[in-house]
Amino acid sequence: MIDLAVIVVTWNVREMALAAVGSLLADLDESGLSNRVIVVDSASADGTVEALRSGFPNIDIIASDVNLGFVRANNLALRRLGFDQGQPPDHPPRAVYLLNPDTLTHSGAAHSLFNALMSDSRIGLVGARLEYGDGSFQHSAFMFPGLSQLWVEFFPTPGRLIEGRFNGRYPRRLYDGADPFEVDFVLGATMMLKREVIERVGMFDEGFFMYCEEIDWAWRIRRAGWSVCCVPAARVTHYGGASSGQARPQAIRHLWESRLRLIDKHYPRWKALLARRLIALGMARKLRTAAPESAEAYAYIRRLAAS
Repeated sequence: MIDLAVIVVTWNVREMALAAVGSLLADLDESGLSNRVIVVDSASADGTVEALRSGFPNIDIIASDVNLGFVRANNLALRRLGFDQGQPPDHPPRAVYLLNPDTLTHSGAAHSLFNALMSDSRIGLVGARLEYGDGSFQHSAFMFPGLSQLWVEFFPTPGRLIEGRFNGRYPRRLYDGADPFEVDFVLGATMMLKREVIERVGMFDEGFFMYCEEIDWAWRIRRAGWSVCCVPAARVTHYGGASSGQARPQAIRHLWESRLRLIDKHYPRWKALLARRLIALGMARKLRTAAPESAEAYAYIRRLAAS
């Protein structure tokens, strides 16, 4: 049994992917953790697969000829590791680490995440402290989305509420501390899970093409009795939106289709109906100032929310 299997999903981000995998492997070498790295590429047209094979011949690469999306691509790698076969894998890793390709791993991050994950039997999922490319603070973990977060999305809100619990944010002082702190969910850029969590809870819900899948997973994990933690000692630079930003109208559709699926799956009916009403109203507001290339996507989501 190896300590850690790492999964990275790529789509047309060759230079970022090379940097992400390079920094990851350097950190894994320092960590002493036995490991296996799997990259799933979703039909990139920029030479990502060839560059990775040339630069890192010891990693496993699954080259898909179609764009699988984040969820299906990760599940494909999890199946390669032996999960979802109706019984526990024959030689499972102790933990699985899902890492975005638009990241740079700082020294000690993988080891800090692994130690925190294994420090308590009640912890099922951990994520790193993230920062933007310029080194500035990035929220790395959040409270489960509610109606107040939807309000912030669409309507004028005082800044002090945007940075607080009203918008699902945890205090910055927690990120500055030395100890892991419990959260509802961590951002999908870095997620490390125990093997037995995946065996019991299952993999990503493939009803989500991309976006919100990590929230759904964390919700299921917490309901199964495990806790989720952010680990400030594990630092990872996260540039954000590198793949999804290449297709903005499609990204808008994917984002809000996933949010609506999450709402219908986890909210009580009264709350789901109210959330859908807020989204329909919010989309109507966005349409007033939307650029032509985005207007059709906002109109589509407005119809979907009202249906």
